[in-house]
Amino acid sequence: MFFYGKMSFRKFSYAIIKRKLKRGMTMRAVLTVIGKDKVGIVAGVSQSLATLNINIVDMTQTIMQDYFTMMMILDMDKQTSFDYIRQELDKTGQQLGVKISIQNEEIFNAMHKLG
Repeated sequence: MFFYGKMSFRKFSYAIIKRKLKRGMTMRAVLTVIGKDKVGIVAGVSQSLATLNINIVDMTQTIMQDYFTMMMILDMDKQTSFDYIRQELDKTGQQLGVKISIQNEEIFNAMHKLG
């Protein structure tokens, strides 16, 4: 484990992200992945996100019979082009044989608000 002073690298990274969120420099997004289960889906999606400099804040995944489903909460730079990210994730989805969708968290919450 890496340490920055008395703080672990993970805590240090989280502190930086928190600071950026407060300053309005980052935004949250919701990513979903659905498709036939096979080896490498999580690795492929995670690698694409890392290449795009997008941080995975939280994730859950499950396999329902032969189908893989995953949902991620992401933290990304507000200045990043959402269209470019969608294009890159579409390429990743095609390579992996899955459907990848991404939405701004605020829009996702507004669309799925109960009551």
